[in-house]
Amino acid sequence: MSSPILKVHELTGILPDDIFMERCLKLAGLGAGYTSPNPLVGAVLVHEGRIIGEGYHQKYGGPHAEVNCIGSVGDADRLLIPNSSLYVSLEPCVHHGKTPPCTDLILGEKIPRVVIGCRDPFSEVNGKGIEKLLAHGVQVDYPVLNEESKELNRRFITFHQQKRPYIILKWAQSANHKMSGMSGKRAMISNDYSNRLVHKWRSEEAGILVGTNTALLDNPELTVRLWEGKNPIRMVVDPRLRLPDSLKLFDGNGQTIVLNDTTDLKAGNLLFKKLTPGKPGTSSILSAMHSLSILSVIVEGGPKLLQSFLDDENWDEIRTITNNELMIPEGIPAPDIQNLKISRSENYGTDKVSYYKKVYEYKSIGV
Repeated sequence: MSSPILKVHELTGILPDDIFMERCLKLAGLGAGYTSPNPLVGAVLVHEGRIIGEGYHQKYGGPHAEVNCIGSVGDADRLLIPNSSLYVSLEPCVHHGKTPPCTDLILGEKIPRVVIGCRDPFSEVNGKGIEKLLAHGVQVDYPVLNEESKELNRRFITFHQQKRPYIILKWAQSANHKMSGMSGKRAMISNDYSNRLVHKWRSEEAGILVGTNTALLDNPELTVRLWEGKNPIRMVVDPRLRLPDSLKLFDGNGQTIVLNDTTDLKAGNLLFKKLTPGKPGTSSILSAMHSLSILSVIVEGGPKLLQSFLDDENWDEIRTITNNELMIPEGIPAPDIQNLKISRSENYGTDKVSYYKKVYEYKSIGV
């Protein structure tokens, strides 16, 4: 009897490998916000068109996707593992980190075929996992849904290839492109729907960054309160250490990093990180984040900090929220991005959410 997967193939022409890899990518996305600085990875084990096990990397330091996938196979199906194909969205690791190499697990289970979405750019892996599997007689097929797999792990790939975190610039603005009133007076711009979306965005990134003026004027918490998820690491640029410890950033509810020109010091959940002298513009900030293994950052600073990232061409995505019914006659202008092309947009009542994405060609990772 033909399996449902094969029937789908007969009707649509879609390769079965694509179908199973799509499932891997969906599973991998469930780990968003929890796996950093590790990548998002999903795995599916298939026997004759039937999924007998699946899993994903759920949190940093925990079992990898391949471990959770193989561990999910029921007792009745365990005898099928040596005659099954393992699909995994990223090349299996071959090095000892917080967990043993997944290649050893695959070989130990005698899995004869492994299908991979894309190679791992991390120098400890990058092709070595594939080479080890091939050397032990495993059939390795890759890449499958290569671009989709790289897009899913764009944060991880950017971190390892560009030696900096993946950068998302975000701000809210009035219909006439003002971020606040005169003298930086705070203005309530986005509505309740957009505010929830912003908290969802925060839950998906490793860190969140503001500047000294935003910390002083707005006194933000920079946490996830309107969405279920993990709080990002709070970061503030305070070169001369002039922020008072009464701010919400220093309430002890989560880790806070103060990027400064003076000192390196750790006290409980508070870390002072000295910026590298001589590095121009935002590069010193990004170098510090990279040294702290911060995979991605959402910049919610004021216009000065945001503009500095734009001027330095240090950004990967821009997300703006425009309240089309609000005018601020005399206020602080938002960064000027009129020459950039919107990749997509959404409407939430009075608010239009616009997404911009830099065109970036990933370096070759063996494909």
